[in-house]
Amino acid sequence: MEKYIHHPKEQMFALVADIEHYPEFLPMCESLTIRSSQKRDGKTFLVADMTVAYRFIRKTFTTQVYLQPEENRINVQYIDGPFRHLENRWLFLPVKEKNICRVEFFIEYEFRNPALSLMMGSIFDTIYRKFTDAFEKRADEIYGTAC
Repeated sequence: MEKYIHHPKEQMFALVADIEHYPEFLPMCESLTIRSSQKRDGKTFLVADMTVAYRFIRKTFTTQVYLQPEENRINVQYIDGPFRHLENRWLFLPVKEKNICRVEFFIEYEFRNPALSLMMGSIFDTIYRKFTDAFEKRADEIYGTAC
């Protein structure tokens, strides 16, 4: 998924990297706890538990979040939870117009439970589109609306 956002890449990177605040604005994100944080060579490695809730379903999963500010990249690797596989990547790229960036978001997942996969699979892609919209709205709230 690719989207042009009316905020500089540095602001969008900082917003997405600030995972502790996800429950304040991300749809379905009920809670997020950082288990550990390590900095090395200008990069940050986080291990976090995220609980998502949708209707009667509530699931917690653990991921490793790899923040690479010099590359304007965030990689997320699955550790534990209801998935067989989960990986997502964010890339924030400048464009010629000032204060606009191109956000590239990739997600690949597979649920362990076939029934959960049937229930959630069809809406999961829609949910992640709502996530990107929520990040854009949050950027407008924090940094101001682009002119």
